[in-house]
Amino acid sequence: MTLDPVQLATFQAVIEQGSFDAAARALHVTPSAVSQRIKALEQVVGQVLVRRARPCVPTDAGRPLVRLGGQVALLEDEALEAARGALRGHARTRVAVVVNADSLAGWFLPVLTALPDVVFELHTDDEGHTAELLRDGTVMAGVTTERVAVQGCRVQRLGAMRYLAVAAPAGHRAWFAGQDLTTAFAAAPMIRFNRKDTLQHRFARMVTRHDVDPPTHFVPASASFTEAIRLGLGWGLVPESVARTDIAAGRLVELTGGDNHLDVPLYWQYWRLESAVLSALTAAVRTAAAAALR
Repeated sequence: MTLDPVQLATFQAVIEQGSFDAAARALHVTPSAVSQRIKALEQVVGQVLVRRARPCVPTDAGRPLVRLGGQVALLEDEALEAARGALRGHARTRVAVVVNADSLAGWFLPVLTALPDVVFELHTDDEGHTAELLRDGTVMAGVTTERVAVQGCRVQRLGAMRYLAVAAPAGHRAWFAGQDLTTAFAAAPMIRFNRKDTLQHRFARMVTRHDVDPPTHFVPASASFTEAIRLGLGWGLVPESVARTDIAAGRLVELTGGDNHLDVPLYWQYWRLESAVLSALTAAVRTAAAAALR
């Protein structure tokens, strides 16, 4: 069985654009043509591939074709680039990447300047969940805590991001000074990035040997997360590179006197393709990670 490349590209457009109408506009065809192509592809595969929702999403059967469509598009872009040589005015290669928010706010973003002819589509998620976007084909590469390669991907260890548990000086005095740590962590307000963020709970369990369930604020942006701690809303784990500056300036205090920290190992996973763009991106990521991570 051979998949029709036009049908596959149309399926990819529906998933990327989120609807049949938007895909039709992107492909410069009618919505009817898009619908016919998707139905024809589903008949070939023998499965429903698109869940007609808002936005449209792939079914379990459709996810492998999302990845295949992205791989075909990447290789086609690179082949056209090589064939055209120095010709100007052509479309740039697009690469979708997922990165955890702290890496994106810290060491990762300058990596992209190493590939000036590439257009990037960045996704963010908790580092423990970024691999899901690799599995379903949404992205071509990502920073993740998952050390076992996702099917169809290569994996390389980048290093570890170190986090320090900190609070504003007034918060430290109110919640932790002179307190038993188990009692303090059970009562002191906690800052979490979102409900996927378990770093604070992991740290509290590490130092107290108990699970805690304190009052919790959710602040889903790296800079605002740290600012919330500076303002005294609660305590939280902040990347060492940020925390050390604030500690030296007296804006933050390390909760456990510098004896404890949490290291989160990070890995780079990317599609197993002979792609010049992915190879160059991987080299840039490894160089930046070597300078920024432990």
